[in-house]
Amino acid sequence: MSDPTRPPGPRIIAIANQKGGVGKTTTAINLAAALAEEGMSVLLVDIDPQGNASTGLGFEPAQREKTTYDLLIEDADLMDVIRPTQVEGLWICPATTDLSSADIELVANEKRSFLLYDALRQPAIDSFDFDYVLIDCPPSLSLLTVNAMVAAHSVLVPLQAEFYALEGLSQLMLTIREVRQAANRDLRIEGVLLTMYDSRNNLSHQVEADARTNLGGIVYQTVIPRNVRLSEAPSYAVPVLSYDTMSKGSLAYRALAQEMLAQRND
Repeated sequence: MSDPTRPPGPRIIAIANQKGGVGKTTTAINLAAALAEEGMSVLLVDIDPQGNASTGLGFEPAQREKTTYDLLIEDADLMDVIRPTQVEGLWICPATTDLSSADIELVANEKRSFLLYDALRQPAIDSFDFDYVLIDCPPSLSLLTVNAMVAAHSVLVPLQAEFYALEGLSQLMLTIREVRQAANRDLRIEGVLLTMYDSRNNLSHQVEADARTNLGGIVYQTVIPRNVRLSEAPSYAVPVLSYDTMSKGSLAYRALAQEMLAQRND
């Protein structure tokens, strides 16, 4: 039973697409940084065994003493896992390759789909007063991704502006529907974000037109362009907003954060 005396808690958004290379982690890092820049207090939860979001925010594997593996498998205290980043207002629960075995280890657990839900609702999270929790999911529809969807209020879907982009959405939408029916009836689509958009390319325009025709208002007006600065920033272990604050990538993620905040306030 929920405690009516507890604060409402942060908005939890899973960033998911079972296809790799669509800008999922780039979006997780830079949307989190852009929301923090807007004055929000943000937690980024890395549940991708590759740990790229953790690396991209400056945490080398040796620095990740407690991780989301400990949170899910070892029932670790959230306070022991959350770490501040170099970005003011942005915190992270880092990940390592230990998570690669999580699906197998969780199979026998009766609450296997609710572990992240429980972890992110520990009373300890109240002291941080987060406005947003963003979950960077692995590029698969695994038990880890299901955990994220069960824990989240909504799912943000990065969609690469390429030929087969919309075809790959069907399985993801089916998984979201199944999670809604079985475990999280309030789960909704936060939005679909077009990424790696090349305005000089007719294909990008066609994919955008198809996405807006088929998906309607859930497609963000903001699109994320192909931008070399977005690709370079992770090698310096900072968000693109810190690496090149006026680059097209930085401006796009700021616009996305503002669009998201405006929608929430409507």
